[in-house]
Amino acid sequence: MKTNKSFKKRVKTTKTGKVIVRGSGINHFNAKASRSSQLEKKGGRTLALTTRAKRRYLSNLD
Repeated sequence: MKTNKSFKKRVKTTKTGKVIVRGSGINHFNAKASRSSQLEKKGGRTLALTTRAKRRYLSNLD
């Protein structure tokens, strides 16, 4: 099965196989937010995918 390219562009896989994504809604209304909350948004979020979903969407990355 082919890798889903539109999904692949939005995720990063680590060496151990974890899938990291950018959080949603973090690029808007940051001016009035505290600096600590802005920096919390900066990191990625780990996406919990089943092995079946990884095989389906990220088949070439396993």
